[in-house]
Amino acid sequence: MVVNDPEFHIPFGWTEAVAHRYAPLIPAGQAPARVIRMDRSECDVATPTGLARARCPRSDSEVSGLCTGDWVTVDAELTVRRLLPRRSAITRSSVSGRSEAQVLAANVDTVLICSPADGDVDLNRIERMLTLAWESDAQPVVVLTKADAADDIPLAEVRAVAPGAAVLAVSAGTGAGLDVLTAMLDGTVALIGPSGAGKSTLANALLGAEVFATNDVRAVDKKGRHTTVHRELRPLPGGGTLIDTPGLRGIGLYDAAEGIEKTFSDIESLAADCRFLDCSHVTEPGCAVVAALESGALTQRRMDSYRKLIRENAWMESRTDKRIQAERTREWKSISKQQRRMYRERGSRSR
Repeated sequence: MVVNDPEFHIPFGWTEAVAHRYAPLIPAGQAPARVIRMDRSECDVATPTGLARARCPRSDSEVSGLCTGDWVTVDAELTVRRLLPRRSAITRSSVSGRSEAQVLAANVDTVLICSPADGDVDLNRIERMLTLAWESDAQPVVVLTKADAADDIPLAEVRAVAPGAAVLAVSAGTGAGLDVLTAMLDGTVALIGPSGAGKSTLANALLGAEVFATNDVRAVDKKGRHTTVHRELRPLPGGGTLIDTPGLRGIGLYDAAEGIEKTFSDIESLAADCRFLDCSHVTEPGCAVVAALESGALTQRRMDSYRKLIRENAWMESRTDKRIQAERTREWKSISKQQRRMYRERGSRSR
């Protein structure tokens, strides 16, 4: 089948723009497919002929680290052969604690950052998730869920920490705010947030069907249970696709300097007016950031959050650099051993 044929269609995001980007990269005898759910050695994919179960390459192959939302190519035996370049990727540091990246969702256009409004809204967590979203090259939207159960929704406070992002309060139960949210959805939409934030309930409301299982949060501590255990992609009734993700306990940063700049664009703008280019925003004279703190235009909590994420990202970058250096050292040691062995073998043959 020719992938630029007008009748060629995949109802999981294969648009004209996507076809223009990927069609030249698809080898003869292979077809494009989108990963809609990952397991260990197999994945569910959407192909031109419908949904199918495909075999994934080994973890040590060139095609590894597949994620929900990826565009790939499959052969006639339904084996994934090629990972097509990602337009965007929501990435955090690996939960293993190693200096590696974990992709949560790929080729995402809109990130819905879900935070429950029926309790204490965690501004620090929202800023951290905004950093992930901005770094992914997708457009973030902060969604305060369970608005019907909240006595007071801190919309102003959340908007103050989310420059450049829309902030909405919605209720999946009553439908309040869903029409406005639906109008903002574009392309592939991913939901991220902690367990108990109501992501699956919101996903079901947007899909118009009970697709994902849901659970109530614990009454004692208001914490949720991991209802969603897989990242799964589904088509939205009005067009586009949606990815529901498991609740995030840890949201470690990975190479997120640009995401931090966008999340804290207010602080970055203030810093541009400091007298000294290398201002640390502590005691230097003419510091615009310190002046904003003293006047109350900038809160100490937000400044502390900014500094914490800057330090964390710098630490992760240093660990990544050390890991890369260690890997290169191991490679050179291996090459040196092979060369020494080769020289010894040559010497033994010449005697």
